[in-house]
Amino acid sequence: MTSTVERAFAAALYTDSDPGAAKAAGRAKAAKAVRAAAQGVDTGASLLAADPSADAELDARGREFVRRAWERGWQPADVIRMVVREEGLDAEHVRLAARLIRAETGRYDTLPPRWAAQLADVPDEAPAPTDRFSAATRALELYRLLLRLPPIEPVGPVPGESVTAPVAGDSRALARIRALLAKAEATGYPPEAEALTAKAQELMARHAVDEALLASRAQAKDAPAACRIGVDAPYETAKAVLLDAVATANRCRAVWNSAFGFSTVVGFASDLEVVELLYTSLLVQGDAAMTRAEAEQRAGGRKRTKTFRQSFLAAYAHRVGARLAEVSGEVTGAAGELLPVLVARDVAVTDRAEEMFPETVTTRMRGVTDGAGWDEGTAAAQRARLGRGAGTSTEGQARLRSS
Repeated sequence: MTSTVERAFAAALYTDSDPGAAKAAGRAKAAKAVRAAAQGVDTGASLLAADPSADAELDARGREFVRRAWERGWQPADVIRMVVREEGLDAEHVRLAARLIRAETGRYDTLPPRWAAQLADVPDEAPAPTDRFSAATRALELYRLLLRLPPIEPVGPVPGESVTAPVAGDSRALARIRALLAKAEATGYPPEAEALTAKAQELMARHAVDEALLASRAQAKDAPAACRIGVDAPYETAKAVLLDAVATANRCRAVWNSAFGFSTVVGFASDLEVVELLYTSLLVQGDAAMTRAEAEQRAGGRKRTKTFRQSFLAAYAHRVGARLAEVSGEVTGAAGELLPVLVARDVAVTDRAEEMFPETVTTRMRGVTDGAGWDEGTAAAQRARLGRGAGTSTEGQARLRSS
């Protein structure tokens, strides 16, 4: 006998009424698909609301769909990001997704690297109590999204698979880096913030050298890993360029997927951690610097504009990337006899990135047309100037995965 859940799914999920797929065929077909999808969800939700005995099976199927998403390459933070980005879904859908993720991960004694940090950021509130029809509607809308998630490049094992632990890093070095970046974010004096960030990058570069030395002495057979870092709107292209610059300065490679709002960063485990730390800190610092620059512009009688912000962040990313590369290059150049080991690790990272992404394209940022925004962004990244000056190109680049 067909269960209530199966009948509800047949009406709401297993149909060809996919609004996203219909968009390419024109507005009229997309609108028709939206109406058909809504009608299907209403029918399915009515069936579920009338049968309380179906609740346990509905919940179990939700956990199954979460597990399927993991098997297609998605991780907890990725799933939550897609729910947030999906048009028509809201905070209650996010909380339901979070509950399903926590329930499924709770079945395993150990989790892959980086999952614990992702779960710590997952909302821990249960969905708000509501009537049965609304709760069933929310579940079916979320399940539609989970079923539509396509396979993506895996960046690690799924729960239940064996996990190879990376070579242990120096937690004291990472603690010092975090402390420097926290001070840089907290200070209201821009030159101090940028000097602290430069010092953090120097420590990061030395940390990478130390990790390479440790691995070579231990004859460790660790290989490059990968992680995904969210790149959120607005001005996501400039942010992707900033992340690419941070990754490159720290011996990693970043590939941006604009459709899903993240970049995949490939590198050795210890380097991936510092890339995420520095990128997050630089976003905070860049936003603070842009707010100050906009205040000065308003004081001068000019209104804030989207092109000002876009140009500011583009210049900020461009100049910060050059400064990070200078600092990293100075440390690497002093590595002496360890250079062959570092070169070998660079080759391994490049090979792994090309294996994961055999087809990528390079794109140029558009909309960088505000001269004042570019000048202010460059100044924000250059006050604590180190080494040689950077060029004056007003076009950043980011690697994008081809569709």
